[in-house]
Amino acid sequence: MIWRALHLLALFWMMAGIGSTVIPMWKAWRSEELETKSILISDAARNEPVWLLPGMLAAATTGYAWVASSGWDVLTTGWLVALEAVFAVNLFIFLPLFGIGLRRVRLLTLQAKKQGEETEELRDALADNVLLVFGTLIMASVPVMVWLPVFKPFSEERVTAGV
Repeated sequence: MIWRALHLLALFWMMAGIGSTVIPMWKAWRSEELETKSILISDAARNEPVWLLPGMLAAATTGYAWVASSGWDVLTTGWLVALEAVFAVNLFIFLPLFGIGLRRVRLLTLQAKKQGEETEELRDALADNVLLVFGTLIMASVPVMVWLPVFKPFSEERVTAGV
């Protein structure tokens, strides 16, 4: 029971990290003012190592501990394997690519702010849309990660109506 409560808290931490990192990036992309872009991108860059990364790691750790204490088989429970796969793609592909893009855009934004105008390199980086794509993929995977343990597809424990 304690692992379930800790996992729920870790999920809130992860959601706070996603919201405090991805949403400022979306706002920065829509902003026309360099000062506003700089503030929003700096906020996102500050929130990534404080909220997003530890939240994802805490969710993974507490989730695995909860699964282990509940007696589920992590290799044969279909919905759990699918959840692990979606989370692994998030943790090992989407999150690192988002982080690399975030650091690159933050550096270019600070350089442009120092020069007093938006540079060509910053315009190219913002036109690249790496942060928007991977941030959106991280956010879009959350409903999938919620759906899997709630509805438990790929499970032998299916209940049929009327039987």
